[in-house]
Amino acid sequence: MKIVVLDGYRLNPGDLSWDGLHALGECTVHDRTPADQTVARAAGAEIVLTNKTVLSKEILDRLPALKYIGVLATGYNVVDVEAARARGIPVTNAPEYATQAVAQMVFAHLLNLAHRIGDHARGVAEGKWTNCPDFCYWDFPLVEFEGLTLGIVGIGRIGRAVAALGRAFGMRVIACDAFPPDPVPDGITMTDLDALFRQSDAISLHCPLTDETRGLVNAERLALMKETAFLVNTSRGPLVDGRALADALNNGRIAGAGLDVLEVEPPPADSPLFTARNGYVTPHIAWATRAARQRLLNTVVANVRAFLAGEPVNVVN
Repeated sequence: MKIVVLDGYRLNPGDLSWDGLHALGECTVHDRTPADQTVARAAGAEIVLTNKTVLSKEILDRLPALKYIGVLATGYNVVDVEAARARGIPVTNAPEYATQAVAQMVFAHLLNLAHRIGDHARGVAEGKWTNCPDFCYWDFPLVEFEGLTLGIVGIGRIGRAVAALGRAFGMRVIACDAFPPDPVPDGITMTDLDALFRQSDAISLHCPLTDETRGLVNAERLALMKETAFLVNTSRGPLVDGRALADALNNGRIAGAGLDVLEVEPPPADSPLFTARNGYVTPHIAWATRAARQRLLNTVVANVRAFLAGEPVNVVN
């Protein structure tokens, strides 16, 4: 069985092992694959694994040997799943590997926004504390979470993990979801989207990217938020209108934002969010702890093994 990994570097830059895949067949791992080399590299492979390399219908039509596609992530929009289904090709993903890692990143951003850790550490390095007439100083308001309201858009696995952390900090948790859970998890109050934006002191996005959710955070919805509120997005970049958010930050419409995903990745050098007031952008790393990547790789191997046994799991099409 010929296995080709089209873009394995981000999953495994060298600190993990591909041995699990090598044990299942003749496996070739490419760090990255330019679009014009996708067909050539995947030619003859029965199993193709991709992270962000696009597998469109046109590409799939040129791969007659293909029998299985594995996505090295949870999102699978890089694959034309309908075209694969028409060919009888199962497409699988890894749905649960990064739950705790992403929830932790949400609070990394929230804690930074609440205490401005990076800004204060930079000020110390620049001599502000050394030259301070008092024993301490702060340049920004310091925010305590207890008693504040955390709003979560999308209350799936990651949303629930974020809710649990919020409750541990003493926060009231409200949530909205297109498909509300039944029963609603303890400690979470369901509400509608606009009410969530009005009531929340911090909002964390955890919904999928669909035609309905694209641009969900726009100028109108940002105008509903408290001026003291924070927004965090570790989900999908296009959920947020970047220009509208930059304007809201620069105008003091909201107090701050932490973003681990953007509308275009890698982003253009002139992204307005890079210079937005109280805006903090990290490079799509919420998923990338070593522990999470090992879980991801384990899931990928298990998915392939299940397919070879005739009992595919985590099939999305």
